[in-house]
Amino acid sequence: MVIGITMGDPNGVGPEIILKAYRDGKLNQPFLVIGDYDIISYCNELLNYNINIDTMNILDLGILTRNELKIGQISKESGYASIMYVKKAVELALDKKIDAIVTLPVNKEAVRLTYPDFSGHTEFIASLCGEKNYTMMLASEKLIVTHVSTHLSLKNAIEYITEDRVYNTIKLTYDTLKRFVGDPKIAVAGLNPHAGENGSFGDEEIKFIRPAVERARRDGIDVEGPISPDVVFLKAYKGQYSGVVCMYHDQGHIPLKLLDFEGGVNITIGLKIIRTSVDHGTAFDIAYKGIASTRSLEEAFKFAVRLVKN
Repeated sequence: MVIGITMGDPNGVGPEIILKAYRDGKLNQPFLVIGDYDIISYCNELLNYNINIDTMNILDLGILTRNELKIGQISKESGYASIMYVKKAVELALDKKIDAIVTLPVNKEAVRLTYPDFSGHTEFIASLCGEKNYTMMLASEKLIVTHVSTHLSLKNAIEYITEDRVYNTIKLTYDTLKRFVGDPKIAVAGLNPHAGENGSFGDEEIKFIRPAVERARRDGIDVEGPISPDVVFLKAYKGQYSGVVCMYHDQGHIPLKLLDFEGGVNITIGLKIIRTSVDHGTAFDIAYKGIASTRSLEEAFKFAVRLVKN
């Protein structure tokens, strides 16, 4: 088993947390860092980690050097490098040369200086894999959520909801959770206050969400919903459900990050490859200061290993 780790935006915390996790023995399976050797080397020297980085397994793409770094800043060069690391990692995974990918954070604004239509890691990786039926799962020991839509405006996210999309998200969630728990029970959150209250506050639950839930039940999936969004996450947190299908990005992100900000893991489900990610950004404000937490990387690495084994 080999887990690929992309270095993330070189101007952010990616290089630092790779080095720190390696130094502290948190990466306990064979891994391959996909990035730039000179950046890793410079970070090691700057923070006085004194790691013999020649003992690390680094695939040097030779894109960026220490002289081109703009620590803590958005730059076209670093944005381009960060997305090239991802592209290479996906190619390696598709060619079965690595077993899974753990991605460290890129900066969307920096990437858009080269790729104007870039909306996020999830969509970019799915495109490289040729996948259209996929979604984002956020997972921690406290809560697991998935999303019908991710990087859309709230207005567009509401318009994006259809019976097929809700059903597909339930199915993807169920198939993935079976790899973690033997018999998952899934909750589906409503879109509107009180899950629409029988059409009093909107009819999306009646037209799209409830039919999708009933369809999934007919397929043998243990699922309930739509459930009022103001209670469903507490029920899941207390163990009543294995995961919650959410209608849009912030509906799932807010409770997960409130409960376990540092321990959350982003998993792209529905791909032909395994991809997990830290659930935080480039943290430009603390980059190369030696204070960034490695916990999300550690958890993303563990989840990748679990998915490979299962």
